[in-house]
Amino acid sequence: MQQYLSLLQEILDKGEVRQDRTGIGTVSLFGAQRKFDLRQGFPLVTTKKVNYRNIVVELLWFLRGDTNIQYLVQNGVNIWNEWAFEIYLEENKLLEKFPRYSEEWQFEMAKFVERIKNDDDFSQRWGELGPVYGKQWRRWGTKDGREIDQIQQIIKTIKNDPYSRRLIVNGWNVGEMQGLIKARHYAPPSCHTVFQFYVSQEGRLDLQLYQRSADMALGVPYNIASYATLLTIIAQETNLTPGIFIHTFGDAHIYQNHLEGIKEQLDRQPLPLPTLKISSKPMDELTPDDFVLENYQSHPFIKFQIAV
Repeated sequence: MQQYLSLLQEILDKGEVRQDRTGIGTVSLFGAQRKFDLRQGFPLVTTKKVNYRNIVVELLWFLRGDTNIQYLVQNGVNIWNEWAFEIYLEENKLLEKFPRYSEEWQFEMAKFVERIKNDDDFSQRWGELGPVYGKQWRRWGTKDGREIDQIQQIIKTIKNDPYSRRLIVNGWNVGEMQGLIKARHYAPPSCHTVFQFYVSQEGRLDLQLYQRSADMALGVPYNIASYATLLTIIAQETNLTPGIFIHTFGDAHIYQNHLEGIKEQLDRQPLPLPTLKISSKPMDELTPDDFVLENYQSHPFIKFQIAV
């Protein structure tokens, strides 16, 4: 994963120090690109341990068209909890009572997550994040009330018109995003905004992602592996060979409180890439147990705090 490490170093060398929405501050670089050839191994970061199962569960959550965190927490994935919990605190006027990341905040969030996991009524009210990725990918809303399944449209088009230049999935629904921003009750607008497939004459399927905002420490290792997995799933669904994942970045940034962990990664030597095996099932029947990562070796885990 030298591509990932080289981008970290490029941001440190050439990025500018900026203030941001979270108040933490970043070192930021605009407009970068890296390519990952899946035929050379599965692109999962090895300079820190990454929980691949979490990535799979989240991706399947997207592909279910789901926008409620209950499925995630029931499968042991907690990466979206803080967004739902912050909405809960804000709407119940509890933000001042539980300062973010204090012991009281942590305790209350643990109770919140437990209720989301086991109480369907509570989950329906407080586990909903709004029109995030699953909604846009599988249930894009139109003005006349229809819902468009962009993923199934892509699969159908690849099978029937593989050289189409319209193999695009859009996660940035301008109307819905603006409404959420004004209301202030929302998970962040889609960071990975649009992606496009490309079928080569040799039967290889490539995928390019444009990501408007990229948290290099926490988000990007997940994003690379998630889209490489998505590419593998769609290739399997269309009888093609998974090829190159091209990751194009808008604002690629390292948060100020992540700098030490990033420098620690840069001091580590990357290890050989693993191999991904997926059960031969239709996409909508896949479960987390159908994904097997073979020969994954990594350096120890590095803890980074999420910026909400």
